[in-house]
Amino acid sequence: MLKEFKQFALKGNVLDLAIAVIIGGAFSKIVASLVKDIIMPLLGLLMGGIDFSSLALPISLYGRVAVSINFGLFIQAIIDFLIIAFSLFIFIKAITAVKKKKAEEVIVIKPSNEELLLTEIRDLLKEKN
Repeated sequence: MLKEFKQFALKGNVLDLAIAVIIGGAFSKIVASLVKDIIMPLLGLLMGGIDFSSLALPISLYGRVAVSINFGLFIQAIIDFLIIAFSLFIFIKAITAVKKKKAEEVIVIKPSNEELLLTEIRDLLKEKN
């Protein structure tokens, strides 16, 4: 059982997936910081000094604040998602273009001497008939 698990864990696809998850997590943190620390303050400034992280809707029950719906943080999460989705779209589009270009490359195979000789014989027989 341990041997089978080792074979599974050390397959190329599993290692590639693990690396992709780690890099994706790091990329997500970078994008979250970009949105939180750069984009949202600039967007808030353009919209009259609004701090999106503090935008919330308090809901009270029996005169006490029971919960707070933090829609400003939700807006930040949506912007995070859009930036990550767009980045992945661009990345996949670039990879697809490279694969397509490689597929379009035509490999010219030079015919062997035997094939050339057979072609000449065929052509001579056609001329005779």
